[in-house]
Amino acid sequence: MSQHITVAFGAEREYEMTVHQEDASGLDKDSARAWLSHEFDTLECTPSNPMGKILVLDMILNVAKYGGEDRFRQGGEWAKKFAAATAVALDRPVIRVDVAHFVVG
Repeated sequence: MSQHITVAFGAEREYEMTVHQEDASGLDKDSARAWLSHEFDTLECTPSNPMGKILVLDMILNVAKYGGEDRFRQGGEWAKKFAAATAVALDRPVIRVDVAHFVVG
């Protein structure tokens, strides 16, 4: 089964990735969340929740935002790892990470 991930930074600035089962091999929900958490800290993301609790959706949105559009435009290893971690963490066939509107759908 494959999953389709779209990361959008605005109109006509959308980056689509397909995550196949082999792309996510070795990742489970805990390791996917750990990767997102590590990137959240490394990129010095600001928590969306004033209480300090960081939900997985907040991590996904902030990592995409602070990671920057260039990483997705280039489509390198970081973008692939982001897509795989997002796919495993959310376990949905189609995921849209809308950075411009700060929503995951």
